[in-house]
Amino acid sequence: MSLAVLWTPAAITLDQIGTKRFVDLSDGDTPNIRMNVRMLSIDTPEKNRTNTGIRNIAELDTLFPQMADWIESGASPVHGNLAAHLVPRLRAPGAASRHVEQGKKATEFHGQLVEQFLRRSSGRLRSIFVRVADQPFDRHGRLLAYVAPSYSAKERAEMTRLERATFNYRMVEGGWAASFILFPSIPGELDLPDFRKAAQAAFEEGRGAWADPAALTGYEFRSLERLAVIFKKLQAGQNVDASTRFSWLYRYCADMTTGELFGPHEYERVKPYDRIFIWQDDVRRAVAELNLRPAGRIAG
Repeated sequence: MSLAVLWTPAAITLDQIGTKRFVDLSDGDTPNIRMNVRMLSIDTPEKNRTNTGIRNIAELDTLFPQMADWIESGASPVHGNLAAHLVPRLRAPGAASRHVEQGKKATEFHGQLVEQFLRRSSGRLRSIFVRVADQPFDRHGRLLAYVAPSYSAKERAEMTRLERATFNYRMVEGGWAASFILFPSIPGELDLPDFRKAAQAAFEEGRGAWADPAALTGYEFRSLERLAVIFKKLQAGQNVDASTRFSWLYRYCADMTTGELFGPHEYERVKPYDRIFIWQDDVRRAVAELNLRPAGRIAG
């Protein structure tokens, strides 16, 4: 018999689950699986290179100062405030290795938070509370969420909002994660001011990774990896069109304190703790919903 109803749904493939991620069965139609959660609104340093166009961290350590020369020569697609911001960071000895080491320390700090806030006196781990974003999965199939210890109603009644804060907040507070708020998954009106305050204090007091004045955020490191691939192609004499030359940065950036919207290559004009990043396809919606005011250079 042929079917009268045919449909091709929009869907996303979750992060690679594999047999090792199977936990158990609740019943015949409910398998329990283990999956990755990408904590919202934060970005920790990377623990390794992320771009397959680069062989290893040692290669990045070699490329970064060469890229600084390239930027200063005026031949690169990096100019103005962003060039002034990136050049000293690219010139820092072993800049890529330093970043990766910070990534390892961020992981260690997260582990300390687990022990401090999830480990009960009995030795057992407390359950966790997970609040999923409006867009539940990222393009890698990871669950997007805020994660916190799960407290009983009685415990919550005796705690302040910050005492029961999410791990997202605590990573930023400790300086081992940069604020990385991505529209439309913005913290609520009660949470955003606290989140910004914690991010500003960590930055200004040099906590965690911010203790290094040449620190690169995770999103900067990944962008520079993409730029390194472009740099290598140009060094090899390959043709790179204008669109590709500027493709290493693609998220717009809004200042949450002024409502100004800046182009992808102008995010440095916004303080690290005031940034809200926006995908290009979401810019019109963000301008309307957040009442943003395009900065002069992109007003047209």
